[in-house]
Amino acid sequence: MSFSKDFMWGAATAAYQIEGAYKEDGKGLSVWDVTSAPTGRVVHAENGNEACDHYHRFKEDIKLFKEMGIKNYRFSISWPRIYPKGTGEVNEKGIKFYSDLVDELLAAGITPLVTLFHWDLPYELYMRGGFGNPDFSDWFLDYTKTVVDALSDRVKYWITINEPQCFIGLGYSEGGHAPFLQCDDRTVMRMVHNTLLAHGKAVKYIRENAKTEPVIGFAPIGPVHIPKSDSPEDIEEARKASFSVAAKFFSLSLYSDPIVLGKYPDEAYEIFGDDMPEIKPGDMEIISQPIDFYGMNIYYSAAPLVERGYMDNEYIGIPRTACRWLIDPRVLYWSPKFMYERYGLPILMTENGMAVTDCISLDGKVHDPQRIDYINRYLLEYKKAADEGIPLMGYMYWSAMDNFEWAEGYDMRFGLIYVDYRDQKRVIKDSGYWYKEVMESNGENL
Repeated sequence: MSFSKDFMWGAATAAYQIEGAYKEDGKGLSVWDVTSAPTGRVVHAENGNEACDHYHRFKEDIKLFKEMGIKNYRFSISWPRIYPKGTGEVNEKGIKFYSDLVDELLAAGITPLVTLFHWDLPYELYMRGGFGNPDFSDWFLDYTKTVVDALSDRVKYWITINEPQCFIGLGYSEGGHAPFLQCDDRTVMRMVHNTLLAHGKAVKYIRENAKTEPVIGFAPIGPVHIPKSDSPEDIEEARKASFSVAAKFFSLSLYSDPIVLGKYPDEAYEIFGDDMPEIKPGDMEIISQPIDFYGMNIYYSAAPLVERGYMDNEYIGIPRTACRWLIDPRVLYWSPKFMYERYGLPILMTENGMAVTDCISLDGKVHDPQRIDYINRYLLEYKKAADEGIPLMGYMYWSAMDNFEWAEGYDMRFGLIYVDYRDQKRVIKDSGYWYKEVMESNGENL
């Protein structure tokens, strides 16, 4: 069966990671603008103030995307660029930037996929309680209305939220991402519920008001546990572990079950007990508005910690990326398989990629054979899922270009395009040209 004829090949980025221009043209501040460097929690005390300067160089970048043969581009909108204070007055220059970006993409033959929220919460809303404020979902709805009204005449594909496990779990429970807090479970569960309500209200508005018939999904982190063997017992054990709520705010089912199945997992009530949020009449109906696809951001497989600091699926000397993430291509087979069995939705790989210690060689090129091998291995497993009849919409490589990798700063390079942050010079890497051939053959050359 292989990949379908309408399979969507592309690449992805996020606003804060590439745009820069953090105080230009009326943009407000986000929690990352305010809390990243001063807290000392980001490597080298770096921030996204300039990043890849995509705000000024987007036309140049789109020309490079076209040269690489990218047909679909997933990007996010900066909420504080649209609403400097999170609510209230709209920044028309912010709207114009994204409108111009969409026009430039379409002129280049590239389909835009818009993510409404990729972590850059407006700082002014954070100061009003952010995700914990009961008004959060209405703030998000107003923001969604503005973006959809402005862009939906040209944009078909919408992703509401990206990786709640990170912006909630890392941001407010573990303290590894902005705003780098460690809150109690009761407080964080309220944030979870308000975020899910925001998702549902956004879906409903897009569905009812988009000017182009919309295709809507969301994009959680999606790695599952890998079965230890092909025995039914081991497969069932891996499936059960994959949807367990034991990982609390990093679990899959805590966010996905309410959205797709209309209820929190039973295990959530066992683990959180009285810390579960108040569920008002109609809440779950709002949260479970029908979506069209299940987005998955996958880099490695999940597993419990066992001994000597190793996960159960690791071993001494296991191959790793520059991020120290284990390399396990099987996850691109088992994750779509388990997710489709549970949720019954088409799968879009919204992120997958590898950080490598890239550099410009003496010949002026960037040679990254490890990344090519990584993508090849992972896509072969993804193709295996397609061969078994799992409906796969597409694959968005993370990322289109090197960028600010959150708490890791600029050391981690995931891009198909190399960025020299000193002068903003771009160089398409070997992997970018290799990926072009993969896309042109619809994966037949893997």
